[in-house]
Amino acid sequence: MTQTPEDFSPFISSTPDPSVDTAKLIQLLRRKERNWVEWGDACAQLQKSGYNPQQIFEETGFEPIQQNQIIVAGQVFTSLVKGNLSEEIRSRFQQRGSDILYEFRILNQAERVMATEFSDQRKLDADEARELAKAIKEFSRFSVLPPGFAHHPGDALAYQAWKAARQQHDLQQRSRLIAKGLKYAHSQTARETIEQLLTDFSITAKKSAPRLPMYRLETEEDLPRLIPVVGKFPLTPSDFKAVPLIEELGAFSIVKSSGNAAWVAVPGWQVVRKSEDPIAVLGNSANLPNPLPGKSEPVLILIDRAQREWDIDSYFLVEKSENLELQWFDETPDIHLLGKLILIMRPKKVLDEDQIHDVWQIDE
Repeated sequence: MTQTPEDFSPFISSTPDPSVDTAKLIQLLRRKERNWVEWGDACAQLQKSGYNPQQIFEETGFEPIQQNQIIVAGQVFTSLVKGNLSEEIRSRFQQRGSDILYEFRILNQAERVMATEFSDQRKLDADEARELAKAIKEFSRFSVLPPGFAHHPGDALAYQAWKAARQQHDLQQRSRLIAKGLKYAHSQTARETIEQLLTDFSITAKKSAPRLPMYRLETEEDLPRLIPVVGKFPLTPSDFKAVPLIEELGAFSIVKSSGNAAWVAVPGWQVVRKSEDPIAVLGNSANLPNPLPGKSEPVLILIDRAQREWDIDSYFLVEKSENLELQWFDETPDIHLLGKLILIMRPKKVLDEDQIHDVWQIDE
């Protein structure tokens, strides 16, 4: 599967790559020669050669957010070429459409081709493309498609409109959603399913996703430190030398040592003590199922692999397209659950990191 992360993090080399003609790339961007696909490739090459996004902006006028868009959209375009998108559609998107293709970064290669063809056919804008990508992504999670709906981008959008219409009390909004579903429905059965809402005015209660089990480290006592154990006296010098070097990394002081092992110390809260087979995964607050408001920050996600029985008030770790992700299900899923989310831990806020090391400092 060709998959691109939502937030592209280009590699920035510590020293410029002598094989790249950076002056030529800067000139291409400054004059906006050729097309956006080549602009994205030029930005990526400059970043790999040691330029940071701000430097590229100052040299070319391409803002960092624009650089990110065309770089990621260029990666999507490359996957479309490999996915045998027709030359005619490819040519149109090569001239304009980076904002459309950027939205398809969450899809795999086959889905991207399908979404791009549909976008070209229906002349979707960026907002509609974002909605389409989300609809296709959700549709892909069904092992058995909802009754009446076919495996087609139009039916994926129609299903979202149908689902929202069934939960809508306001007749005007309900009618708007029904019209939207009929606009995009591809299969006749999807149209018939949506048309049933014209005479069936029953309301399906919307199920709200549960709150994420969020905690933040607040006190020094909540910051345990993992220390290697040498053994029990009497000890020999060889026992002492056998203790591996450890290194604490990141906001949660994850410990790495020689060998295939790493540990992280977590406070002994009740939810942690009750877990039978916990594992930890590093994540980011902006990439959670319900992204947290405010500035993104690292989070530590605890999963209990022993808890694999579905309940509506929990999130679960599942496998999707050879990747692992957290999901909430409003009904019993037909996919294998790998474990239950028991805790998301934020790092302790440190107002003055230097004060931690200089313990003699006092407030005047």
